[in-house]
Amino acid sequence: MARYLVVAHRTAKSPELAEKLREVRAQDPEARFVLLVPAVPPPGWVYEENEVWERSRREAEAAKEALEAQGIPVEEAKPGDISPLLALEEELLAHPGAYQGIVLATLPPGLSRWLRLDVHTQAERFGLPVVHVIAHP
Repeated sequence: MARYLVVAHRTAKSPELAEKLREVRAQDPEARFVLLVPAVPPPGWVYEENEVWERSRREAEAAKEALEAQGIPVEEAKPGDISPLLALEEELLAHPGAYQGIVLATLPPGLSRWLRLDVHTQAERFGLPVVHVIAHP
């Protein structure tokens, strides 16, 4: 039984991500998923960090419900740091050895800030297999 860390924001409710997670479960019917939703500050320069964190927590819970409605069991959904790589690192350091893989969902090229930041290849530095899903919000 493997545990996968799923990292997504605007793509967290997407059918493309749900399909990829179903594929993972087809290979390992007891696979478990933890959804990590990095916080995204609102447009502009001024914002309250607690407000951004709370908004991310609500988005994580809504995405968990949406994935579960598509038949994907999500063990836990949680907010993460504004930087997707730092969010990943913090989660992996907090739970060493807990995950057997990372599923990273991004928007398509041209729309995805995460792709411009090369998050999908940078995530490989954590030593876990990374599955990259291109999805629509």
